[in-house]
Amino acid sequence: MNRTESLLPLSENYLPVYRQRPMVLDRGQGSRLWDVEGREYVDFAAGIAVCSLGHGHPALLAALTEQAGKLWHTSNVFHSEPPLRLAAELVAASRFASRVFLTNSGGEANEAAIKLVRKRAAALGRAPEQRVIVTFKGSFHGRTLATVTATAQPKYQQGYEPLPAGFRYVDFNDLAQLEAVMAGGDVAAVMLEPVQGEGGVMPVAPGFLAGVRALCDRHDALLVLDEIQCGMGRTGPLFAHWHDGVKPDIVTLAKALGSGFPVGAMLAGPKVSDVMQVGDHGSTFGGNPLAAAVARAALRELSSPQIVANVAAQSQALREGLLKIDEEFGVFSEVRGRGLMLGAVLRPEYAGRAAEMMALAGDAGVLLLQAGPDVLRLVPALTIADADVAEGLARLRTAMAGFAGR
Repeated sequence: MNRTESLLPLSENYLPVYRQRPMVLDRGQGSRLWDVEGREYVDFAAGIAVCSLGHGHPALLAALTEQAGKLWHTSNVFHSEPPLRLAAELVAASRFASRVFLTNSGGEANEAAIKLVRKRAAALGRAPEQRVIVTFKGSFHGRTLATVTATAQPKYQQGYEPLPAGFRYVDFNDLAQLEAVMAGGDVAAVMLEPVQGEGGVMPVAPGFLAGVRALCDRHDALLVLDEIQCGMGRTGPLFAHWHDGVKPDIVTLAKALGSGFPVGAMLAGPKVSDVMQVGDHGSTFGGNPLAAAVARAALRELSSPQIVANVAAQSQALREGLLKIDEEFGVFSEVRGRGLMLGAVLRPEYAGRAAEMMALAGDAGVLLLQAGPDVLRLVPALTIADADVAEGLARLRTAMAGFAGR
């Protein structure tokens, strides 16, 4: 019995909510991973767009080990230096925010945003039924009861009823439909991802975000942008909404903010930065010194011009490589997304087989994700090198050759 065979039965101790791959990863460096048997993989998944600086990045290791030798936790009853500095740096980097609330995860950041929206509506004298938050079909905003309700995908909601009231869903990129549902004057906020992740790697259409901003202004509603997956340099610039030249009221972050260390943030603009006061919200672990120290290092690295340039170059290389694979095997109908958040959409004859393709890719030594049953998702480290991209594409070609031969 090898190490994998001896370890995998231990997964029976988990609540069986994951469909995990039959491998046990052991270590990583850059954009390569090794399992406990020593087998190497090219990492095009990056922990679901989390490890944006790759594995074992020296700046993150240095920040974590230095802080680990000083102070791990104080609670938010007391100040410590790393979260104070991180909050100031996020405000400065954001170009819109006045204040920050630090969390442990993206779900918590979105939960805080939902509460802030409703708190502001209450402060304006709006009745509970006038505090509606509009979200978009195909979205994903988290797994708490409120955020799973904000997630306009029934498969994530089934069995958790009764769901919280106050959410309304419209089709993504349909401005006319959004205008119609806001006409009644009961909408407190519109919440969306500039690039939907779980919804199939679907970017906002040109002009759509500006149109949403205009509707929010007309109806005194807040614009909330969930950049948990698409933010922090994933699409090129530090914030995904910078592509569209729009100023939001609230932005939520997580994933790459800690580049592997659990941390999240809700950034609040001037309209809402003073709405919550002492006792209105809180977190025991949110913004603890370890997480904040790592996030500060990640923010510095992800803000660099080198990252922006590499995202553009490697995005183009991946797009070209995926199109070449399609030319040979006829498996993808399109490649969409922004920067290093790409979705290879399966042709209709292969609909529903993304999981099968992903498994074959793993067997060939490249780790991918899916975004629904019909889309392969590629979200590698933003630092990924030319050689890793080339090798990963070569291994993916091998996998697609096996798939086409079935």
